[in-house]
Amino acid sequence: MILYSFRRCPYAMRARLGLHLSSLNPQVREIILKNKPAEMLEISPKGTVPVLAIQSESQHQDESITNKWLILEESLDIINYSLSHYPATNYEYLCKDEYDLLIESLTDKDTKALIDINDNEFKPWLDKYKYADRHLEFTEEYYREKACKFIAILEAKLNDKEHLLANSPTFADYAIFPFVRQFAHVNRSWFEQSQYSQVKKWLKHHIESDLFQSVMCKYPLWLDDKTLKTKLKQS
Repeated sequence: MILYSFRRCPYAMRARLGLHLSSLNPQVREIILKNKPAEMLEISPKGTVPVLAIQSESQHQDESITNKWLILEESLDIINYSLSHYPATNYEYLCKDEYDLLIESLTDKDTKALIDINDNEFKPWLDKYKYADRHLEFTEEYYREKACKFIAILEAKLNDKEHLLANSPTFADYAIFPFVRQFAHVNRSWFEQSQYSQVKKWLKHHIESDLFQSVMCKYPLWLDDKTLKTKLKQS
C-alpha cells in the first residue's frame, strides 16, 4: 500500500487525515511536484497528489483497478474509502461516539454540500488570493473579499457549536480546515486581526491537535524506485 503525497498540499493533508483516522497505514512517499516520479505517473497519469495505491483482489463499481492495484486519485475518495472500508479500532484521536458521528457524516448531504462549496467556490478564490501577483485583473484584497464569503459561512456555523456541523469533528471539518489553514497563511497578520473569531478558534484547535501533528510528520524525500514499476507489471 503506497501513498504519494506532498506535505504542504491541502488535498494531500486531507487524505492523510482520513488515513490517520482509519486503520490503513500506507507507505508514504513524499515527492517534489516539479519532479514527479515516473512510477506515480504510470499509475496516475494526471500527476496530482494525493494518490493511494492498494493491492487489491476485488473490484467495486466505484473503484478503478490497474493490474490488481486499486488506484485512488482524489483526496475525498481516499478519505471515504479508508474510513468506510477500514475504520479505526483503537479510537486514538476521537472517542467512540465522536468516531461514530464521523463515519455517519461521510454520507450526510449537508456535509457534502459544505465540502462542495469549499472545493468549487472557495478554493478558486483562495488560489487567486494566494497568487494575486499572477492574477492582475483584481487586487489581493478583492480576491480575499471573495474568499471571505465562505469564511463567513463557516463563522456562522461555528457560532453555536464547536465544529462545523456538530460539537465534535465530522467529515466536513477534516475536509475543509486544511484549506482554511492555507487561507490564513496568505496574510497571517490580517487573519489574526480579522473578525472571524470562531473560525480562528476552530482552526487553532485542529492545527494544534495530536492528529494534525501526526499528519504533518516530515518524511524524507522519496526518489524513484524502479521496483514499483516491475511489481505493477507482474501483478
